[in-house]
Amino acid sequence: MLEAQSLECVRDDRLLFSGLSFSVSDAEVMQIEGHNGSGKTSLLRIICGLRQPEAGQVMWQGESIKSNRESYYENMVYIGHLPCIKADLTVLENVRSLLDTRSLALANSIIETALENVGLASYEDVQGKALSSGQRRRILLAFLELAQAKLWILDEPLTALDVQGVDLMESMILDHRQAGGSVIFTTHHGMQLDCEMRSVHLGHSNYQE
Repeated sequence: MLEAQSLECVRDDRLLFSGLSFSVSDAEVMQIEGHNGSGKTSLLRIICGLRQPEAGQVMWQGESIKSNRESYYENMVYIGHLPCIKADLTVLENVRSLLDTRSLALANSIIETALENVGLASYEDVQGKALSSGQRRRILLAFLELAQAKLWILDEPLTALDVQGVDLMESMILDHRQAGGSVIFTTHHGMQLDCEMRSVHLGHSNYQE
């Protein structure tokens, strides 16, 4: 599905990683690991096409994401470390705004069902500024459920979630994998996933297992 070929990344004149190669197949979960400052978020942004590597390329279904951009963005969704929730929009409006980025127009009833699934039933008309950090994160979980993307790229998806929210995120990843989707994620927290999972380690020597 996705292949990283000999990626190199430099930040503030410091080499974070080089010669980094790995692939992700259908129904596969991969964790990007490394100490703070090792380049985990930078790698995710390169994979998403939001940052250019100093060397190497990212391939999607055998083509560079530069030349295959439309197909790639139809099939990939990226959730960054900070929730992109707008304070003055309601919960429902925030989900719809996120769906607009994928040109998805869904009925309110479908969005409301997704909100119920992530623990935000009856919050449809509540403004983002009135929500806790965990509730804002749950809006992103509802968006993930509705995004219709084969590849999820998640930067610290457990941030601000309580125990029930963590369980929900883990079950969503397992369900997505069961449906043939793939996930690449980073986390400082333990992710308890009852499935086979590969890792890419960022450090002085990059390797995968």
